[in-house]
Parts: sequence; structure tokens; C-alpha cells
Amino acid sequence: MEKLLGEFSFGLFIWQTVIVVALILLLRKFAWKPILTTINDREQGIRSAMKAAEDARQEMANLQSDNERILKEARAERESLLKEARELRQKMIDDAKGEAKVQAEQLITQAKEAIENEKQVAITSLKNEVADLSLQIAETLTKEQLSSDKKQTVLVQKLLKDVNLRG
Repeated sequence: MEKLLGEFSFGLFIWQTVIVVALILLLRKFAWKPILTTINDREQGIRSAMKAAEDARQEMANLQSDNERILKEARAERESLLKEARELRQKMIDDAKGEAKVQAEQLITQAKEAIENEKQVAITSLKNEVADLSLQIAETLTKEQLSSDKKQTVLVQKLLKDVNLRG
């Protein structure tokens, strides 16, 4: 029986080998090519996806650098506008100060002129009042001095004496 079992095993081994070889040949002819095509297609798809991912990553990097550049330009433009606005504000302030100074000087000059005019008017008025008072005093004194004949004679003699002395 051992012999039979040994032959049966050997025969079985041969049949199994023939079946495996036939299966491999059948698989190679009918299934291997579609499997390899599917694997190659899948590999190509993965490569394409990786290429697309790399392209997308590169595009994102480019977009990010463009965004950073645009932000820098925007910041620079903002700074430029702010600087221009500060300069314009300072110029407006300086102009206003200059104009205020000119107007203040004009007001001071006008005030000085008005004060000088008022002073001249006051001096003239004071002179007129002093002259009027002097005339009133002189008139009163003259009336008093000329109130009697004796005083008139003394005054005339004194005036004649003064005239002779000067002449």
C-alpha cells in the first residue's frame, strides 16, 4: 500500500504541477495581461495624481509668493499714502500758521495805527482844551488886571518897557 500511496502521490504531484502550469498559462493568456494593464493604468493614475499634486503645490507656492508680493506692494502703497497725507497735513498746518501770523501782524499793525490815531486825536483834544483853559485864564487875569485905571497904566508901562528892551 505504501507503494500505491507513493505512486498515487507522485501521480497527484504531476497532475497538480500540470494543472498549476496550465493555470499559469491560462492566467498569462487571459488574466495576466488585463491585470498588468490595470496595474499599469493604476500606476499611471497615481503618477498623474502625484504630478497634479506637485503642480498644485507649486501653484500654491507661486500664489503664496504672489500674495506676499501683493501684500508688500499694498503695504508700501499704504505707507506712501500715509506719508503723503502726513506731509499734506503738515503743509496745511504750516500754511495756516503762516496765514495766521500774517493776519496777526496785520491786526497788530492796524491796532498800532488805531492807537496812534487815537493818541493824536487825544493830544489834539488835550491841546485844544489846554488852549481854551489858557485863554480863559488869560482872559480872567487880563480882566482882573485891567479892571482899574491904575493897573492898566502899570501894565502898559511894563509892556512898553519890555518892547524897548527887546528892540
